[in-house]
Amino acid sequence: LDDLQWADPASLAVITRLLLAPSSPRFLFVGSCRDDEMSENHPVWNMKETVEQTGVNTRIFELSSIDNNTVNSMISDLLCLFPRRTRRLADIIHLKTRGNPLFLSRLLVSLGENGLLRFSLSRRRWSCDEAK
Repeated sequence: LDDLQWADPASLAVITRLLLAPSSPRFLFVGSCRDDEMSENHPVWNMKETVEQTGVNTRIFELSSIDNNTVNSMISDLLCLFPRRTRRLADIIHLKTRGNPLFLSRLLVSLGENGLLRFSLSRRRWSCDEAK
């Protein structure tokens, strides 16, 4: 379940009941949230604590932003170009997305849909209008 930071108390109560239900001992729940948008006393943390107190195992996997070099490697692989040819585009994309993987993929799709990232038949490679 995505974006738990915006879940209302009633929804969190339902999730808690599902997690604590004795009839579902092998229930796997995967939830995601943006912890930078939540205070320490956010209801999601309270739900997690309540569930843990009853013996339910929980795990937190923290996903971080992608660094500039990794963005460049991804774009280089995606466009089948040498990393030195994609560096400037990677710098721009990293700056605009701050390394957020979702924003990165959406921006690349948007660049393609809007014709800013296109395959040049004459040059036989991808090119990008970096000025726009």
